[in-house]
Amino acid sequence: MNNKFTTVLLALLMMVNISIFAQEETQEEEKGYVFTEDINVPHTAVRNQYRSGTCWSFSGLSFVEAEVLRETGTEYDFSEMFCVYHTYSDKSEKYVRLAGHLNFGAGAEFTDVFRVIEKYGLVPEEAYAGLEYGEEMHTHGEMDILLKSYVDAIVKNKNRKLTPVWHDGFNKLLDTYLGELPENFSFDGNDYTPASFRDAVGVDVNNYIEFTSYNHHPFYESFAVAIPDNWLWAKWMNIPMDEMMEVIDNSLENGYTVAWGADVSDKGFSWKKGVAVIPDLEKGNLEGTEKEKWEALTDKEKKKAAYSFEGPSKEKTITQEMRQESYDNYMVTDDHGMLIVGTATDQEGNKYYKIKNSWGFDGHIYDGYFYASKAFVQLQTIGIAVNKESVPKNIMKKLK
Repeated sequence: MNNKFTTVLLALLMMVNISIFAQEETQEEEKGYVFTEDINVPHTAVRNQYRSGTCWSFSGLSFVEAEVLRETGTEYDFSEMFCVYHTYSDKSEKYVRLAGHLNFGAGAEFTDVFRVIEKYGLVPEEAYAGLEYGEEMHTHGEMDILLKSYVDAIVKNKNRKLTPVWHDGFNKLLDTYLGELPENFSFDGNDYTPASFRDAVGVDVNNYIEFTSYNHHPFYESFAVAIPDNWLWAKWMNIPMDEMMEVIDNSLENGYTVAWGADVSDKGFSWKKGVAVIPDLEKGNLEGTEKEKWEALTDKEKKKAAYSFEGPSKEKTITQEMRQESYDNYMVTDDHGMLIVGTATDQEGNKYYKIKNSWGFDGHIYDGYFYASKAFVQLQTIGIAVNKESVPKNIMKKLK
């Protein structure tokens, strides 16, 4: 009787242990990346650019909103389409002036946001939503094609000269889709013009500076980064990669956000998983028998395993030369504007940057944010914009 009881008890204990082991194994599989936030700089809510190529406006204004929030404690929602209208309108004049030899599309840079604010002003979202074409969210496919067709027709016209009204016609198309620009509007019980609203809010774009990091131009001097969306040929200050990262870190540590232009087309970026990494496909991070298994994999199998996003893995060590090679060979291209709002560490202590995106948040794993590893930021960054006060003084002294 005792022996039978002992046997049953042992069997039950084994079943419990197997169940616990299986549960732990399942939890480990589901865990993937686990992030602990270290810095989270105050900023405004995630917006949604939806089906429009206007990330530059969303991220640039998100940066400005965070700046105003930091300086005044007041949270604003500025109109992205106000910047889009003016940028498209001014770009059309340059496109026609250059007889079509300029990239013309929805894309632009942080520079465009700062230029519009300085030249034309600023308006709140409630004064200019830019949705006059029967959609509830920004859907620019038809508008983008029509605007490009219009300027191409102007360039190719057979009259051999331009009429004085062609640009008025272009703006009428913008009026139809985005709405006429407000000359005056009321907000919080006060009347404003775009310029007076900018001044009342206290935005001074001269406080901001843009950086990049490529060694085909001298460091500590500015140059026009040769990317299609830089239609203004605006110049950014060029500094070494390590100092660019120092600017980012110093900004976040002192309560400033960072406008971030980067390439997210790399396979190491997964919006679904909310992670961006640069896996090291040459070396596994496994030991013992598992290391032997890794080394036995084919290159194709290693690549598949590295981009599975099942959890932290060894990443490449990024150098200045790697950045240059990626830029020179179109491996890193002008792609997407976002906002760096903080830092985090994964369960193995690796550093990541918390990124605010503009793709909405419904159903997303991190509610519209994702985490980019240090290696990803080092390699994939095209350029950043920060408040000058957040730049380390030793770096500012080197700038020409």
